[in-house]
Amino acid sequence: MHAPVEFADIAADVLARIRRRAPRVHCITNSVAQQYTANMLLAAGAVPSMTISPEEIDAFVAGADALLINLGTFDIERKSAIEVALGVAAERGMPWLLDPVFIERSPARARFAHELVSRRPAVVRLNQAEFAAISNDEAADAPARFARAHATVVALTGKVDVVDDGGRRMTIANGDPLMALVTAMGCAGSALICAALAVEADAWLATIAALAAFGVAGEVAAAEARGPGSFSIAVVDALHGLDRTTLRARMKAS
Repeated sequence: MHAPVEFADIAADVLARIRRRAPRVHCITNSVAQQYTANMLLAAGAVPSMTISPEEIDAFVAGADALLINLGTFDIERKSAIEVALGVAAERGMPWLLDPVFIERSPARARFAHELVSRRPAVVRLNQAEFAAISNDEAADAPARFARAHATVVALTGKVDVVDDGGRRMTIANGDPLMALVTAMGCAGSALICAALAVEADAWLATIAALAAFGVAGEVAAAEARGPGSFSIAVVDALHGLDRTTLRARMKAS
């Protein structure tokens, strides 16, 4: 089912605001994902930064418009940087997103993710296994209950993405299987949500806009890619050139 034109236009408008305002997104993310995440943010029109240095993390976060916390590399340096970054974000009322990568594989990582959820991220973006680990709830309405309990937006991503804020729910069926074969693709998607949060106060709409743009860019890129290697480059180009007409034609949501 294609989305109502209203939501495709919202996605296009959010993307246009990112390009016009060039919001700064500070990313505390895994070491494998940094370069690709930065390139995807630049392609969307945002400005990335990645430092976790104790001497400068507070200054970089203070100058940002949104913050990404990704647990893909779970080390002492990043845990320390996260604590400083969240303190600055709280002082400035800055939106931030939690991407609790692989918490289903590590009890220590899961405990830390639980602590972070209590600090009110605007969005928690995760897959089904990660959601089961953090919520202990696999019922159909579990995302809505979790969102209400933690005053957040749940972005449950997979073949079909679910975006739920506890009162509103939308599914997005865009994307391509090649997206699962590129390291850091999901991390870059989380960063794109952060860029949208920087320009759209409604976190539910910001998340829908970013995931739709991300998925549609993946479809456009797959049409010309020969495999995951060429696809990883093509999707950066596709995001950079994404327009309202393409979003209207391709966005599938209900």
